[in-house]
Amino acid sequence: MRSSSNKVGYIFKNYQEIKKSDFEKLFEIFNDLITYTSGDFNEAIEWLKQLDKEYNLTNENYTIDDFIEDLKKRGFIKEEIEQNGKQKIILTAKIEQAIRKQALRQIFGKIKKKGIGNHRGFNKGAGDEHTGDFRGFQFGDSIEKISITETLKNSQINNGLDNFKINESDIIIEESFHKSQMSTVLMVDISHSMILYGEDRITPAKKVAMALSEFINTRYPKDSLDILVFGNDAWLISIKELPYLTVGPYHTNTVAGLNLAMDILRRKRNTNKQIFMITDGKPSCIRLKDGQYYKNSNGLDPYITNKCYAMAQLARKLHIPITTFMIAKDPYLMQFVKNFAFANKGKAFYTGLKNLGEIIFEDYEINRRKRIKWITKK
Repeated sequence: MRSSSNKVGYIFKNYQEIKKSDFEKLFEIFNDLITYTSGDFNEAIEWLKQLDKEYNLTNENYTIDDFIEDLKKRGFIKEEIEQNGKQKIILTAKIEQAIRKQALRQIFGKIKKKGIGNHRGFNKGAGDEHTGDFRGFQFGDSIEKISITETLKNSQINNGLDNFKINESDIIIEESFHKSQMSTVLMVDISHSMILYGEDRITPAKKVAMALSEFINTRYPKDSLDILVFGNDAWLISIKELPYLTVGPYHTNTVAGLNLAMDILRRKRNTNKQIFMITDGKPSCIRLKDGQYYKNSNGLDPYITNKCYAMAQLARKLHIPITTFMIAKDPYLMQFVKNFAFANKGKAFYTGLKNLGEIIFEDYEINRRKRIKWITKK
């Protein structure tokens, strides 16, 4: 006989933070420093030592030297002998993945806390992600979309238990979002202006790129993500190169970046394609037919901006929407981005650096849940 003293219920108590080891605490900080220093191990360690002096990150039982030894033992770094005989510490693929995962956790943590965004534009239809909405059966609806529970409940209400039967009018369909493969090109501006005026814009951009790549690879492995950078020219980079990305003494050749992005997407077979562009918004360079560069950093040059608008219109004709993430706050440059988005019939977010990751992730999810259909007026 079951004892009456056994009770079922909930126990409420104060949240207790999960304790992290000394290594885990330092490792999180170190990963951010590696991103900030573009993969320079020695510089990252020097920064870590400075932070240790100021905030007492280590103790007598666990020092920075112990941390470095643990990095070696766990396979995050390894030593190599250079041609001159000197030892050099290099990062392994294991830490590169750890950095991407940490970037993903950081951004998704903010999304869960803030719940950013209220722009819902999902197309309902035959899909594989349930919305929680229900409707009556219509001719042509797939059998798989019938909600058995709601249909039985509806039949019982309409016909009663004594005369139980299911009529066509009793059948309930659960709505779902259409999800299809998405091909995305992420363009990252690495021109000199990305670090001007004492503001580091490239590190947040790198974090977003790393997090987005990890997110797609783990959650949507059938989707594709190509990452390119653009300065005087544009070129593809691999995901492994992201932590080491640096800003160069470049102008901003937005046209070259868009041209390469569209070339990549033309070769993709699926119909859903998009371009994400992270930039401070000022195009200042184009490459002429003779191979020379036309550069002008003084304001917005109509010769350059008109070329950008032409590329935006071409992308529109190819059914490739461009979403621009403007991370500067200059009203003069914001007007260019606004005109650019209008030419493409795309979108523009004037995000600053703080919410860049959250907004990009939400926009990615929205875009892949709906089938992109552009209505072009002829």
